Amino acid sequence: MSTNTTTRPETDRATSMVNGPWINDGKKPPASRLRTTGRRRSVPYLLLGVLLVLACVGGFVLISLNSGDRQAVLALARGVPVGHVLTTQDLRQVNVAVDPGVAVVGADQAATVVGRPMATSLSAGSLLTPNAVGGAALPTDGQAIAALALKPGQFPAEVGPGARVSVVFVPGQVGTATSPPADGGTVWPAVVTSVTTPANDQNTVVSVQLSESAARQVAAVQAGQLSIVMLSAGGR
Repeated sequence: MSTNTTTRPETDRATSMVNGPWINDGKKPPASRLRTTGRRRSVPYLLLGVLLVLACVGGFVLISLNSGDRQAVLALARGVPVGHVLTTQDLRQVNVAVDPGVAVVGADQAATVVGRPMATSLSAGSLLTPNAVGGAALPTDGQAIAALALKPGQFPAEVGPGARVSVVFVPGQVGTATSPPADGGTVWPAVVTSVTTPANDQNTVVSVQLSESAARQVAAVQAGQLSIVMLSAGGR
């Protein structure tokens, strides 16, 4: 008896392996499949990169639009007291966004204010306004100016024209007959108008603007019993 044995050529077997499904037999997948998987995984990163670029562009556009409302105006490079004649060294240019209702002096109008006296005292960094230059505007209605002779330690060294302060009554030493003003006031809000130190004098004269009634109370306090506390720009 004879048996017919058919032997599949090796070429047919190789062809079936290529055309048939790939089976994970512990070997690495074909290079073509690795490249396809890598491309699929890179898609989210590409999308993330596009979103980041769009966000940066949007932020740049927003900043550009906001900066378009800024204008060059004059500000004080240092504190100046009332009556001080402005010089170019007192001024500096700043670019700020100004509300339409706020009066400022444009940087191109510096020639109109240089050489004119200050109508009020302003601290360094304050924006210059048209009303701040000209005839003295101090004291204003209902206000008065009092001069305080102060020794070192009775006022901060940072105090200058335009600073908001509190004038504080300080009782004398024990055994000294001192008392606060008759109406009971011990703290008075004020604004510094000038600070001067006379030659050969250990006292510094600090002039402050405050209400008329407070000025009278402060003037009645004996010398050496007042101190100044400097407040923030919005302090009271």
